[in-house]
Amino acid sequence: MARLTQGSFSLLPDLTDEQIKKQIEYAIKKGFAVSVEYTDDPHPRNCYWEMWGLPLFDIADASAVMYELAEARKNYPNQYIKINAFNNARGVESTAMSFIVQRPTFEPGFYLVRNEVEGRKIAYTLQSYAVQSSAEGSRY
Repeated sequence: MARLTQGSFSLLPDLTDEQIKKQIEYAIKKGFAVSVEYTDDPHPRNCYWEMWGLPLFDIADASAVMYELAEARKNYPNQYIKINAFNNARGVESTAMSFIVQRPTFEPGFYLVRNEVEGRKIAYTLQSYAVQSSAEGSRY
């Protein structure tokens, strides 16, 4: 099964907590708001994961984010968790950095669905095994 590659550092080995803390310190130094998010469906178009609490604005210490990360890990031990750093500078207002800090023990992956559409065209979509394994409405 393939390893999910989304966000910064996705092609590197998993970051240690010390490396995660260093990245958070960098984000705080740049004045970014930091947040923790989680999901069981990391579909590439699923950019809105569930938020763990509120974004942490104006924090001075990375320990606050590390505490929230530890709590999210305790509550969702078998889901994807990521850290986002939001740049709210006028004219930018977007995610400056986003990286996965936890993966489930088994990453279910995705499969390709082929659909014949009008004429002789073929449309392909990517579906998540995580969503397929649970009935609609039972995941949340």
